[in-house]
Amino acid sequence: MDSLHAIFLGLLQGLTEFLPVSSSGHLVIAQHFLPGFEQPGVLFDVLLHAGTMVAVLVYFRSDCRSLALAYFQQGEEAHRYRRLLRLLVFATLPAAIIGLAFKDFFIGMFHNLPLVSMMLLVTGGLLFFSERFRNNGGGEKPLTSWHALMAGVAQAGAIMPGISRSGSTISVLLFKGIDGETAARFSFLMALPVVGGATLLSLLDWPAMASADIAVYALGAIMAFLSGLASIHMLMGVVRRRRLYVFALYCWLVGGIFFAISF
Repeated sequence: MDSLHAIFLGLLQGLTEFLPVSSSGHLVIAQHFLPGFEQPGVLFDVLLHAGTMVAVLVYFRSDCRSLALAYFQQGEEAHRYRRLLRLLVFATLPAAIIGLAFKDFFIGMFHNLPLVSMMLLVTGGLLFFSERFRNNGGGEKPLTSWHALMAGVAQAGAIMPGISRSGSTISVLLFKGIDGETAARFSFLMALPVVGGATLLSLLDWPAMASADIAVYALGAIMAFLSGLASIHMLMGVVRRRRLYVFALYCWLVGGIFFAISF
C-alpha cells in the first residue's frame, strides 16, 4: 500500500464513519478494487477507526472532560455526567461481548463483497424507516438504561461491514422517541470504548507490519481524523434538519450497484 492509497482510504473512512453510510462497508468496497492492497489482519482499518475516535474526543472534548471528572466532582452537572457514564457502560457491553466472542467470524466478512453490499441495503432501510417513523411530538424523551442497551445491541450488529454504526444506533434511538441531536451525540460517545478496545486488540497484528508501512498507516489515520471532524459537524446538522432519508437513498444506490457488480 502506498501513500496515495492511505490518504484516499483515510479520507473515505473519516467521511463515512460518522455519516450513516457504513465506513467499514466503504472500506471493503474500496480495498476490493485497489490493486495490490494488503494489510495484516484488519490493522489498517482499525487504525483508521482510531483516527476518527480522536476526532470524537476533540469535537466532544467538553463532554469527554466532564465524563472523566464526573466521579471527582459534586453538583447537578456532575450527577448528569455520572448517569451518562453509566448509560455508556450499558451501551458498550453488547459490542464488547459479541465482538470478542465472534472476532474471527466478523473479520471473515470483510472479504465478502456481496454480503457487504446487502448490508448497505439494510442500512438504507434502517435510515429510511427511522426518519419516517421518528417521534414528531410529545416532547423530548430522556435516555434510559433500556435505550442505551438497545443502542448497544445495534452497535454490536454494526460490527458487520455494511451496517452503519452511527446509522443503526441513531435509528434505534429515533425509533424510541429520542430527539435527533441527543441520539447523535450519544452514538458518537458510545463508540469511544468499542473503537478503543478494537484498536488495542488489533495491536496484536503490529509485528506483522513492515516498518516501512508505519508512516503510511499513520498518514491514513491522520486523514481519517481530519475528515472525521468535518463529517461529525455535518451529521449534527443533518439530524437537526431531519434529512437522514438522503443517506438511505445513497446506501440503496451504492449497495445495489456493488451487489450487481459482485456477481
